[in-house]
Amino acid sequence: MTPPPTNQPVRVAALYRFAPLDDFASHKAPLEALCRANGVRGTLLLAHEGINGTIAGPDKGIAEVVAHIRALPGCEGLDVKYSAAPTMPFHRMKVRLKREIVTMGQPGIDPLAVVGTYVEPQDWNALISDPGTILIDTRNDYEVAIGTFSGAIDPETPTFRDFPEWFREHRGELLGDGPPPKVAMFCTGGIRCEKSTAFLKAEGVGEVFHLKGGILKYLETVPEAESLWQGECFVFDQRVAVGHGLSQGTHALCHACRRPVTVADQASPLYEEGVSCPACHAERSDEQRSAYRERQKQEMLAAERGESHVGAVLPPRQSEDCGG
Repeated sequence: MTPPPTNQPVRVAALYRFAPLDDFASHKAPLEALCRANGVRGTLLLAHEGINGTIAGPDKGIAEVVAHIRALPGCEGLDVKYSAAPTMPFHRMKVRLKREIVTMGQPGIDPLAVVGTYVEPQDWNALISDPGTILIDTRNDYEVAIGTFSGAIDPETPTFRDFPEWFREHRGELLGDGPPPKVAMFCTGGIRCEKSTAFLKAEGVGEVFHLKGGILKYLETVPEAESLWQGECFVFDQRVAVGHGLSQGTHALCHACRRPVTVADQASPLYEEGVSCPACHAERSDEQRSAYRERQKQEMLAAERGESHVGAVLPPRQSEDCGG
């Protein structure tokens, strides 16, 4: 896929591919070196099951890295969602070795063996408007809080690892005793639904569907006038959230608790940039807030020098869910 044209200076690529990378650790150093040489920052996760991540940089640099990944065994079909940003949305580049490229913690779940039916963004509205379909948001609670599809069920799970237990606990009320409903699921970029649909199929659920390319592809391709999306979509970089057309959203990031912060929250007396927000103020001590305040001061001084402060905080749970 050729990246769409943009007048913004930074290209952002959210990518993943399930592929059997038997010697995945050997790819870490060359990939990290290539990213650094091309001015690319972000996080990439490598595991036996494939690669996942979000990176940003100049057009040429992103193209070089994507081409390199597509040359890895089984990765020629790498799924990439492109967007843009006015400034670099990452502080540094990291390539991490993991047990899973998206953490579900369910042995034997293999999206390469069985997965739900992909639904193109232009066909999604018809599926989720069908009264015989139940719609489940597979993302974490802090993501759902700032935006989701109309009528979607929110599992209120803190992490994706909690999703299987939630489904098993609520299976009866979700599926009922009558004719089995269609189950449609969605996530940020599609990777979590690869596993959640494979999990439901393994649990014996028949008709399971997921949004191809995730919310990001839907927001990019479906006109706002026709959209069933409400709010903004959390993304795993310093943009925090995007809206229709993948334009940058209105949310900030609380660097104390790593939750998205609304415009109204930013007006609260409990909000202090880099120190606290209404959601976490009561969760932190005065000593912790004092430390955060000093860190924020050092970050601002580093920014004035045109540098990235070594203590800069990453977006929420980026090490686990950096691709979505």
